[in-house]
Amino acid sequence: MFEYFSKDYPFPSKRNVVYAQNGMIATSQPLASQAGLDILKKGGNAVDAAIAVAACLTVVEPTSNGIGGDAFAIVWMKDHIYGLNASGVSPKKISIEALKNLGVKEIPRFGFIPVTVPGIPSAWASLSKRFGKLTLLECLTPAIEYAKNGYPISPTLATSWNNAFKIYSKNLHGKEFDSWFDTFTINHKAPMEGEVWSSIDHANTLELIGITNAEAFYKGVLSDKIDAYSKKFDGFIRKSDLEDYEPIWVEPIKVSYKGFDVWEIPPNGQGLVALVALKIMEGFDISSKSRLEIMHLQIESMKLAFSDGNAYICDPSNQAVTPSDLLNPSYIENRRKLIKEIASIFSVGKPSGGGTVYLATADKDGNMVSYIQSNYMGFGSGLVVPGTGIALQNRGHNFTLDIHHPNHLMPGIRPYHTIIPGFLTKGQKAIGPFGVMGGFMQPQGHMQVVMNIVDFEFNPQSAIDAPRWQWLEGKKIALEKSIPQSIIQGLIKLGHDVVVLEDSSSFGRGEIIFRDSESGVLVGGCEPRCDASISAW
Repeated sequence: MFEYFSKDYPFPSKRNVVYAQNGMIATSQPLASQAGLDILKKGGNAVDAAIAVAACLTVVEPTSNGIGGDAFAIVWMKDHIYGLNASGVSPKKISIEALKNLGVKEIPRFGFIPVTVPGIPSAWASLSKRFGKLTLLECLTPAIEYAKNGYPISPTLATSWNNAFKIYSKNLHGKEFDSWFDTFTINHKAPMEGEVWSSIDHANTLELIGITNAEAFYKGVLSDKIDAYSKKFDGFIRKSDLEDYEPIWVEPIKVSYKGFDVWEIPPNGQGLVALVALKIMEGFDISSKSRLEIMHLQIESMKLAFSDGNAYICDPSNQAVTPSDLLNPSYIENRRKLIKEIASIFSVGKPSGGGTVYLATADKDGNMVSYIQSNYMGFGSGLVVPGTGIALQNRGHNFTLDIHHPNHLMPGIRPYHTIIPGFLTKGQKAIGPFGVMGGFMQPQGHMQVVMNIVDFEFNPQSAIDAPRWQWLEGKKIALEKSIPQSIIQGLIKLGHDVVVLEDSSSFGRGEIIFRDSESGVLVGGCEPRCDASISAW
């Protein structure tokens, strides 16, 4: 059992994997993990649990996600895989010309301009309708209770909240931002570790979403409030944008990597970047290479993959180059030939950070969910719809105003999206969900975790614990301080511009749940870089 997880490696984990038979939940917040487990024990399945956890995370980790954000999911249900793209579209009233008339030269991070239609409530409702055993309201009840009664702030959450408070205090100017401070501060300060925070507005909104299966959000009282708020402050989003929105069920894309199938959601998500990088790496014989040589090849492969992602990932309606084009074996081989023994600069953009939550769930019947949701860049746009607790996302920030780029701003389309759930299978059998959240670190984390599992035979916990690298721009890379000095110095000699970071918060946060197809035993690993936990049954 789990033979391919058993081999030792140079960075031994200090924590053991968690095993269970009846169900498992892995998230970045213990309260959310426990809520998901309670739903399983109540008779819900892995999808019900995922919805419950996702809703809880909007309450217990609002620094990274909220009701007004987007979501993606990969669902393994009854031996079949499904994909859900619940990312929102740009408002019909917005355009490059409209922004130019306002004197806007680049899409800002804060305010109404980057706000796109929130997809999260539609994700919950769609997943519940198609696969759930319990009602949506039952699944949202734990989150409603936490929002209504409050909960004590965990350590990593307190740090993130305080950091966000400093950023938002500096950048949010105008009456439209008053409701953010009213909602997310206590006595005009960020909540401290151990301090209890609650939001009755958030609780009431979740209850409305649950009772109406999200109709109140897109066609009812909540959409009216979003519309009125936007009109008051000359925003672009309108009730008609919400009424016309639907999430999309999609066929996940995959690559075969050394006998395993790695699955991602197709563009507009950036999962394709991880798949391209893995296929480039697959062509190298790393069996006799040192850890330094392998890391160099990984970094260069990821640079090439990002150059493609930045150039071609966009709303499918604008897509001129398809995933199959970029994954074509001859194209991959040509890209691989560009990698030299020293660091190179390829034609790439400049990735930046973000705020996201990832979760994985599994039930006793073999059903599993890989789910991710986000407001982007922390709390999102800095806008909270008054009286609702709905923090609006700023995903439109990822559009470009370059009309010649496929990801340029247009009305009613989805932007390049950073959040990506992952899934692993072998043959016709599921192994399980995995993910590494964190802006443009996500495909980098996916590649590193998959290689840790497949190439180095790490167990799930070790695969997450292992030190990570992150490509930033050009030849610049960031390394976690736990990477040995010999490797750090070796990368410098190979021409990489290396920065070693004391703080690991920018290296992503991952969760994994795998299942042995013969015994049904579940094994999980969770992130040491945050407040993560696994609840198992």
